[in-house]
Amino acid sequence: MKIGDALKHYRVKPGGKVDLSALDAGDFSLFPEGGKGASVEVFNQLRDELQSLQKVLYAQNKHRVLVVLQAMDTGGKDGCVKHVFSQVDPQGLAVTAFKKPSEEDLAHDFLWRVHPHVPANGQIAIFNRSHYEDILAVRVKKLFGDEVWKRRYRHVVEFERMLAEEGTTIIKMFLHISKDEQKRRLESRLANPAKYWKFNPDDLSDRARWSEFQTAYEDLIEKTSTEQAPWFIIPANRKWYRNLIVARILVDTLRGLKMDFPTVNWDPRSVVID
Repeated sequence: MKIGDALKHYRVKPGGKVDLSALDAGDFSLFPEGGKGASVEVFNQLRDELQSLQKVLYAQNKHRVLVVLQAMDTGGKDGCVKHVFSQVDPQGLAVTAFKKPSEEDLAHDFLWRVHPHVPANGQIAIFNRSHYEDILAVRVKKLFGDEVWKRRYRHVVEFERMLAEEGTTIIKMFLHISKDEQKRRLESRLANPAKYWKFNPDDLSDRARWSEFQTAYEDLIEKTSTEQAPWFIIPANRKWYRNLIVARILVDTLRGLKMDFPTVNWDPRSVVID
């Protein structure tokens, strides 16, 4: 069983309007005849292909890939990275989690802490949260005046344009969960002592601002989904479907780079190893 064209289906077109309340976080329309059990074989095939494509990416040492993951709390960023990239060679993979800025970070421009972590040739870099936190948190929590976060839309668009023009393929994914699903996931953490460490009481204050965050995300995605750095809104209530869609988008994007292993200027048949 195959999965549909996720690249087109979940991509936010530049200039398009976003209404998260109208998007079903439990959607599984690109795998309608399947389910969690049926998805395992398809997902494993995609994960294996991602591994193969990453080997070529690393060997060719030409292309760079940046994957940006954003979500509300409990949206599944960690789980997505864990499952989708589990077969990828860590030599060519780097994951960076952007948390609350340090004093040193705040002493510089807001992109200062981000730029050192963008991918080099042959690498895939994953941002688990990203430079977009410096728009979202600043806006919703009113950390600075409105003029600060408003001008940052332009800054990140130009930053990503520069990366793209220098050879970086950018894939930005918003893992979309419902408020009810977030409640269930938070409660599951409180019900399991092994998950207490994952629960942060501050998550509840952010949950109280749910509608404000949703509005901020809608505005952010509308203003920063561009041809060179598109956003994809991924239904994430069903973890198996989230992983399937993310893997499909990554595989199709890497296929589109039309990569090949580098050629050598010597004849392998002439080599004799004693």
